[in-house]
Amino acid sequence: MSRNQQLFEQSQEYIPGGVNSPVRAFKSVGGTPVFFQRGQGPLVWDADGKVYIDYVGSWGPLILGHAHPEVIEAVQTAAQKGLTFGAPTEAELEIAKLLCRLVSSIEQVRLVSSGTEATMSAIRLARGYTGRSRIIKFEGCYHGHDDALLVKAGSGALTFGHPSSAGVPAETVSSTMVLDYNDLAGVEQAFGQFGDEIAAVIVEPVAGNMNLVAPDFGFLPGLRQLCTQHGSVLIFDEVMTGFRVGLGCAQGLYGITPDLTTLGKVIGGGMPMAAFGGRRDIMQSLAPLGAVYQAGTLSGNPVAVAAGLATLRLVQMPGFYERLSGITRELTQGLAAIAKKHGIVFCAQAIGGMFGLYFRENLPASYADVMSCDREAFNRFFHSMLREGIYFAPSAFEAGFVSATHGNAEIGKTLLAAEQIFASWK
Repeated sequence: MSRNQQLFEQSQEYIPGGVNSPVRAFKSVGGTPVFFQRGQGPLVWDADGKVYIDYVGSWGPLILGHAHPEVIEAVQTAAQKGLTFGAPTEAELEIAKLLCRLVSSIEQVRLVSSGTEATMSAIRLARGYTGRSRIIKFEGCYHGHDDALLVKAGSGALTFGHPSSAGVPAETVSSTMVLDYNDLAGVEQAFGQFGDEIAAVIVEPVAGNMNLVAPDFGFLPGLRQLCTQHGSVLIFDEVMTGFRVGLGCAQGLYGITPDLTTLGKVIGGGMPMAAFGGRRDIMQSLAPLGAVYQAGTLSGNPVAVAAGLATLRLVQMPGFYERLSGITRELTQGLAAIAKKHGIVFCAQAIGGMFGLYFRENLPASYADVMSCDREAFNRFFHSMLREGIYFAPSAFEAGFVSATHGNAEIGKTLLAAEQIFASWK
């Protein structure tokens, strides 16, 4: 029995399902989860000592690769001064100023410890600011495990959502409408019926939690126009896309100004940190200035802030995103070309340092499109690549990530493995 299998069996005795976040359990793809011991640059080593090229990157934060020396040094220096204070530090001010400078829509920002905290706080803030209760989200977009956002679509365009998790009361999601991503007509219909009751629209400007789904032309501008027209708050959930698809985040890439933005992953440099921010008048509805309460013991943790500052400093280097985008496109275009050569139904796309792989003919535009992918083909591909030392996300419904430390050697080895695997499928 491998060390990975031993650890997984033991973990199931003490941890529900043997994991501390569900997708890690490999339920979607089958098999035994990989337990990692260390990482360096684009590589990770498992409990059996096997090395993999990593295209998960802790689900997005590690844009600089594993154990970047400048990030590690910043963390060590901060930790030596104290792990936490529960009081303001100068570093919090420094990263707040930096986020406000880099993200043009953010005039004020508050730090939290997770993406879930950021999105639930942004929703509460939008409701408190507008005095309204209804919100719109989109099927397939994940915004953390806050009760009000764990919703699946209703049976019709204008029906409200139903809880997608046990333990979430139906009344908690009764004011959440779930619409189809990229369906602007459906949003227009919702605003036509409930416009003066809608507090906010929350959206991943590039969906990354139902694999990678790009916004159709006109979708994001249409959301902006409708929210402005009806006095609703437009929230961009950029926990995943923030500083991952470009220095100005997805909103900079598409030229849209949301009212509130949630950030996470990259801004913590691999440490637990997130943030939400936006228009000054909205943000000043937060306590202690306003009536919307939000707090967190470890918010602005100095060690996490140090990792985030180091990371954000390095991604501003000239040419950083051009190279990252180029190497990511090299991966997706190479995989698509190999699949086509061998007659495999497959397509792929890249946006910045994110990518999506789909076993279907055309790029998906919605949750329904993603669900039509050949999941059995993906699972077969996943395990075949894993045996070759290539670690993709263990789910057909998750985006992938490339780091700045991935290079021609890693991409070349990945494409060679794909060539051999797809050739064997004939």
